[in-house]
Formats: sequence, C-alpha cells, structure tokens
Amino acid sequence: MTESSQSTHEVEIDNSNRSTTPQTDAFVEYLSTHWADRPEVLPQPAPVAAYAEARRRAFSAHFPGERVVVAAGAMKQRSNDTFYPYRAHSAFAHLTGWGSASEPGAVLVLEPRDGGHDATVYFRERAGRDSDEFFANPEIGEFWIGPRPSLEQVSAALGVATAPLAAFIEGGEDRTLDDPDVARVASELRLVKDAFELAEMQAAVDATAQGFDDVLAALPQASAHPRGERVVEGVFNQRARLEGNTVGYETIAASGPHACTLHWIQNDGAVREGDLLLLDAGVELDSLYTADITRTVPVSGTFTEVQRRVYDAVLEAADAARAIVRPGIRFRDVHAAAMEVIERRTREWGLLPEDDGTAYYRRYMVHGTSHHLGMDVHDCAQARRDMYMDGIVEPGMVFTIEPGLYFQPDDLTVPAEYRGIGVRIEDDIVVTEDGCVNLSAGIPREAADVEAWVQRLRESRA
Repeated sequence: MTESSQSTHEVEIDNSNRSTTPQTDAFVEYLSTHWADRPEVLPQPAPVAAYAEARRRAFSAHFPGERVVVAAGAMKQRSNDTFYPYRAHSAFAHLTGWGSASEPGAVLVLEPRDGGHDATVYFRERAGRDSDEFFANPEIGEFWIGPRPSLEQVSAALGVATAPLAAFIEGGEDRTLDDPDVARVASELRLVKDAFELAEMQAAVDATAQGFDDVLAALPQASAHPRGERVVEGVFNQRARLEGNTVGYETIAASGPHACTLHWIQNDGAVREGDLLLLDAGVELDSLYTADITRTVPVSGTFTEVQRRVYDAVLEAADAARAIVRPGIRFRDVHAAAMEVIERRTREWGLLPEDDGTAYYRRYMVHGTSHHLGMDVHDCAQARRDMYMDGIVEPGMVFTIEPGLYFQPDDLTVPAEYRGIGVRIEDDIVVTEDGCVNLSAGIPREAADVEAWVQRLRESRA
C-alpha cells in the first residue's frame, strides 16, 4: 500500500508570487477567529441515493474479491492558476449519485468482503476556519470558492460512507478506470437506464426545449449581428445555466452552409434571412444527465421549395428509423432503416451514380443515425460492440435518432440549388416494453409545424 496520489487539481499551483495576504502571527490569528458558529445541518437522502446503491451492487458483482477504485478526477488546468469548470467522471457520478456538486479529487473505493463490497467515498475535508487553508488556498479554501460540504453531509445525502481523502491508501493491485475491463463494465451498466435516470432525461429534454424556444425568439437579434451564430449559442447556453449545470456538449449553431459541417462549433457566422439554421444542443442537469436535440429551421419562418424537399426527406428517414424501435431488434437496424430512405430519396433526385451496390448516398450523410445518451452525450462508449452497435435493444435504453443530409457548398455532384443546404433532425428516444417514446416529441418536427413555431416566436419579440 502507498499513500494516495489523488489530488483535487491536475497540477499544484504556486501562488506565492501573487499573494498579498499578511502572514504575521497576529494577522493569521485575527483572520482565524471571531466567526459565528456554523450549524451542521444534515440533508435528507437524495432521491438518487437508493438507485446509486443498486448500481454499486451491480458493478460490485463483476469484481468479486477485488478492490476497485473509481476516481472522480481532478480539475484540469487551463493556464497558470486558472482551471476549466470541474465535472466529475461519469462513472463516478453514476455509482455515487454525486453530480455537479461533487468534489474534485474524490474517489469511490469498493473494499471486498464476503458477498460483495463496502463502499466509501473519500474527498478532501473542508478546512476549519482556524486553518491557513481556509483563507490562503484559492483552489479549495472556502474564503475563495464558497461553502463546501462536510463528510457527514455528503454521507447523509448519498447514503454512503465517507472519509477524508488523506486517509485513502492506494493498493498496488487496485482495479481502476484505467483498466479496460473496469471502464467497460461501468459503460455497460449505463446501457439500460433506471427510473431515476429516465426522469432526469425527460427533464433535460424539457429544459432543452425551452432553450430552443429562446433561440427562435432571438432570431431577429441574431440576424442583426454579424456573428449571429454567437447570439444563438449565447441564448441557448444561458438557458442551460438557468435550468441545469451547463450545456451537455459544445453548442452547434450552424447557419447557411455551416450546417454542412457536422460539428460546427466555431459559431462565428451570420444568421441570414433565407438560410436554414441547424441548432444541435442539449442542457446538462445538475445530475449530469444531458439531452441531445437537433432542429433545422428556416430563419425567415418559411422553407424554400428545395429546403422543404430536403427537410421532408430527412424527417421521413427519422420517422422510418423510429418506427422500427422496439425490444429485440439490433441497435444497428435503426441506422439501416434511416439509410434506406436517404438512399431512395437521393436516387429519386438523380444525385447518385448508377447503382452498383456502392453506398454513394453516404457522401451526403457520413455519420451514424444513433448513439446512446445519458450522462455523456455519447454514452456507454466503452461498451463492447456486441452490447452496443451489434447489441439487442432493451426497454430502458435511451438513444438518439438523427439522420441528416448535407450538400457541401462546393459539391459538384449535386445541382446548384442543393449546394450549401444542411439538414439534421435529432430526437431522444426511450425504448419501452412494446415500442418507444420520443422524449422530444414536444419540439416541432413536421415542416409546417416548424414554420409556424418560428413565425410565432419571432413575432413574440417584434
């Protein structure tokens, strides 16, 4: 056994050349005293606590007799003594239920015992107000970053034992997330969501729907600014912070030909009347569950004829994919159903070479139709292929359906009227016992409904 190498921050920062705090004994004594008593109020168990306990039991069963350490991770350095906003590793959050409020450097330790494991969460204790750390440590001192929870408060909320990080001892044979088997099990346990997770997923989608409404109401403002895509991004991201923790991934606000770039996150272009705006965005809740929704809307409120033709084909592909979703199919079948429509429509439009068995239509849609969704926007990524892409769909799985068509501005294989048009429609689907439910069905999808949606919200700010 060795002492813990866990740290709250990726690097230790020397702030000595910036410190102006007096270090005399008299000043330290003065700063450390004359504080009101801080009551220790223990919270009620969080709603997630019982679910997290069940997840730990399922995880534990894969590693009998072995000590498993799941680290939350440290804060990542941006530059010098500034850090990126902290987010715990999804496996840690899933197994503990500790979301956006989790402490950097925390670790979940599963100690083996007969019949399972005993779980303990270790994290750095808050410093007493009589400690230099309270006022002199800008990374973790409460004087700098605000109140931190006690060990007892976290234990009461999460229903798990807690201990000081200093007491954590690493073992030479610990299983960790660096072990592919541990990462795989942690991923595969998230393939089927429990009742708490499904409720959070719906809440994330509902918050995202509010953000989409906000964006459409701000379209006149976006069109008036040379960097209108930044207006779109900012408006949506504000909603994410108001309703949740943050965005679940970088917001894609792609107007005009930028919609042909699958992951356009530069968002520095104009939003022009007559263009389509592709908004791919999701709110991440404090529980760290995220939505992932895409809508493509006409900035003016009305599709052109060719925009409508492309949009309707993508919608048809999305509906065809969703229509086959039920327990027992293979996950990859969802993609195949969407691609059948994409191939048929692009061939009808005369865009494809003679049919020789080559999937030429994939030039216009190079990505997959679906991915699992949960705490990560691309959830369960370490799961085995035979559990994911080749896996059997089960009730409780949540995944996206997101076909698209993208005709690059300089693509000479298509007529000029198609060039620069990019359309994607993405919904979040939960599998039920006999089919599926579209969690994002409340966000308009049909072309006429989309036009009415844009027009109504644009006029609300007029």
